[in-house]
Amino acid sequence: MGIGHYIKEIGRGKDGARSLTREQAADLIGQVLDAKVTDLEVGAFCLAMRIKGETPEEMAGFLDAVHARLNALPQLGQQPTVVIPCYNGARKLPALAPLLALLLCQQGVRVCIHGTPTENSRTTSFEVLEALGYKTLTAVDQAQAGLNLVPTEVLSPALKKLLDVRRVVNLRNPAHSLVKLMNPCQGSALVVSSYTHPEYAVSMAQTFKLTEASAFLLRGTEGEPVADARRTPQMDFFHGGRTQTVQAAQAGALQSVPELPQPNAAETAAYIEDVLKQKREVPAPIALQVQHILQALKSL
Repeated sequence: MGIGHYIKEIGRGKDGARSLTREQAADLIGQVLDAKVTDLEVGAFCLAMRIKGETPEEMAGFLDAVHARLNALPQLGQQPTVVIPCYNGARKLPALAPLLALLLCQQGVRVCIHGTPTENSRTTSFEVLEALGYKTLTAVDQAQAGLNLVPTEVLSPALKKLLDVRRVVNLRNPAHSLVKLMNPCQGSALVVSSYTHPEYAVSMAQTFKLTEASAFLLRGTEGEPVADARRTPQMDFFHGGRTQTVQAAQAGALQSVPELPQPNAAETAAYIEDVLKQKREVPAPIALQVQHILQALKSL
């Protein structure tokens, strides 16, 4: 079949491009994920969408196709799973998404961290957790209570391949947004997602509402879905097509800045271990995020 007719619609430039319906978007990326198109078509799709930008309807369609093809983590009992997508890693600040995940696990929450490196120069949350002694899953049937550390290729080798296109063309594509929106679990789950630029806050919120997802959205720390340890960001909760701001952004000048480790795996892991053992205080913004997530889980 091919996707040339879709590329013709989305590839007319920023002002001339036409958006796809939800069904068309699902068909397009479904063919990409099923390897029914050429590498040239995949490259054209990625570049065209990068120039045009994705609409909420298109993102919803992309999610429909991805969810239909994922190797989803099996449900364990009736407990919801908190999903934390970790794809950006740390450059200037420590990767503290593992701290968020482990604090939730201490409260009896099942957590799924999924991700893959998308940039070579950053310390990933996976590296931090491996420094803490955690192992990645090699198959979804290994899923358990507590923390599940899942590489993207375990969930979908095809989605991992689409993410890796960035290493060739040096530009993000819809897959980089998809992984921050998708729910890789069977049963009830809360997706903890983040944005880096204000325009993504709007588009991600619209997609969560359109798909009636259960999600928690905030401005991330260097792209990771954990509150900045220095200043509390706004936090929004989405459920059943509705949204609620559960935490206002901290205003004014900072009164103090917490002592944080260097952004390498070993020092970040040691810092997290000290916090979990109560040798150091949990940074206040992250403590608030944990509280709001626990409260949100009660609604699922």
